[in-house]
Amino acid sequence: MELHEKIKAFRKSKGISQTFVAKALNLSVSGYNMKESGKRPITTSELQKISSVLGVSASIFFEEKFHVKLNTTA
Repeated sequence: MELHEKIKAFRKSKGISQTFVAKALNLSVSGYNMKESGKRPITTSELQKISSVLGVSASIFFEEKFHVKLNTTA
């Protein structure tokens, strides 16, 4: 699983919208979507901000065994 896929999965599992993360990064929603879909790179600074918004350490996205529990209470 690529970095952008891990970020997307974790964001969804937390029930956080792309709009919320985009605002935290001072990006448009479409700009953030391009990063989360792998069409644009995610900078180290952006990864730190995304991690902060999601309430996790950035290192979690580099673990070999990456598991996300899906939020099914929507």
